[in-house]
Amino acid sequence: MSFRLALAQHDFPVGDVPGNRDRMTQLSRRAAQQGCALLVTPELALSGYPPEDLLFRPGFLARLNEALVALAGDIACDVLVGHPERDQLLFNAATWLSRGHTERVRKQRLPNYTVFDEKRYFAESRGSAVVDRGGLRFGVLICEDAWFEEPAADAKRQGAEVLLVLNASPYHQGKSLERERVLQLRARETGLPLIYVNLIGGQDDLVFDGASLLVSKLGQIIARAPAFEEHLLLVDLLRTPDGIVVRALDWPAEQRPQGEAEVYAALVRATGDYVRKNRFERVLLGLSGGIDSALTLAIAVDALGPHNVLGVLMPSRYTAELSNREAAAQAATQGVETIVLPIEAPFQAFLDTLAPTFSGHPGDITEENLQSRCRGVLLMALSNKFGRLLLTTGNKSEMAVGYATIYGDMCGGFAPIKDVYKTEVYALARYRNQRSLVIPEAVIARPPSAELRENQTDQDSLPPYAILDDILRRFIEHDEPRSAIVAAGHDRATVERVAALVLKNEYKRRQSAPGPRVTARSFGRDRRFPISSGYR
Repeated sequence: MSFRLALAQHDFPVGDVPGNRDRMTQLSRRAAQQGCALLVTPELALSGYPPEDLLFRPGFLARLNEALVALAGDIACDVLVGHPERDQLLFNAATWLSRGHTERVRKQRLPNYTVFDEKRYFAESRGSAVVDRGGLRFGVLICEDAWFEEPAADAKRQGAEVLLVLNASPYHQGKSLERERVLQLRARETGLPLIYVNLIGGQDDLVFDGASLLVSKLGQIIARAPAFEEHLLLVDLLRTPDGIVVRALDWPAEQRPQGEAEVYAALVRATGDYVRKNRFERVLLGLSGGIDSALTLAIAVDALGPHNVLGVLMPSRYTAELSNREAAAQAATQGVETIVLPIEAPFQAFLDTLAPTFSGHPGDITEENLQSRCRGVLLMALSNKFGRLLLTTGNKSEMAVGYATIYGDMCGGFAPIKDVYKTEVYALARYRNQRSLVIPEAVIARPPSAELRENQTDQDSLPPYAILDDILRRFIEHDEPRSAIVAAGHDRATVERVAALVLKNEYKRRQSAPGPRVTARSFGRDRRFPISSGYR
């Protein structure tokens, strides 16, 4: 006896209920044409994940119910579809649709940590989640269920012969390895093969990597789908004297992605999806000749194509010739159109206007910020006039300590490297150049500088980035106390200063553009610190 199914490792955008329904219908036809009896979708695929407060709108839930009924009449094979279900309480559910019959399971464990707040919306379920179809008994788990021993063990007690796991598991560095270890453990504990399908695509500040898996009953990884790519993945289930064996059919060969290659793919996918899902076609960004804008340009081109990207050079009296030359060279290498808008005239106009009020006060960071705000005004004007989404170019190290100008270089609609530390910006630039040389070596090699005064470098007022980023990782991602960071080898005064800067600049980060989460603790829904606080 054999049974063939298909895994829909696809993007199902949040809120696009008619589009998601149609997508499932078409995928079911493709699956049926390839001999599949079942199509399995990711978690909450009909609504998209996470639907957040759309779930509070009765009209949205009604639309979902209508789509589920319509889908049942259109499918070419059985479909196991994830969706919200209202039955007095609201559940994160999955329905097995087949002609003339439906069967429903509900999520048993609700995550309520880091980026997850499912207990705000859903009720937990209890009891068996086993479906009998095609001569097989499937134990159906929904995402977090697989991270606990009991739901899988209960499915085994109820006679399950194979585990199906529907997921919307967002990416961060190291997550794929963590997932694999958990799923291997579940397979070994139950002695059941495990089939794992994961959502793909960018959704605001989250990005889903797919990387769907087949795991043998012994806990061996049989097949791994490519990360950040859509695929319809075919799986054969064979009954043998030793139980059910799962086999990948024509899956693209893929090793688990590593290091910078994984992070870069996440940034490209997240950027492209954010732009398209917000109904933009083209973007622009300021090109300073520095490493941050150089990496952001490369990401934008890889995500959208060079014809959809505009680079804007905005030199000031402090801009080095190397900056102008290398920014223009990078754009030309990638086939990106550029325009040059010097900021000397608007900058001088602001200085002249403010001169009577500022009389008697020496120049300081105020004048530096004025230059950044001149650039922000010009970029937003171009964005408005030509309907291009403005990408900001700030990195996580800058955002952490406030070395970004609010209403200046923080202007924009999406921040591709917002969750990337400065040291990793350099690593990603070198990785991208291994594929093809798009970021000039002079940009990578030069000392980082905002170029807002003569001979300025970032290290005039910040510790070296290798030191700064280690302190930031410990303080932000691991919540280490300052004493522990000092004990790890860092200077006490530097640690105290960096920690104070992080806490002081929460107000800026609340006003920043969204950007893709690629670390285990990003600024945003991951880390919710009060702005007004006596904590020091």
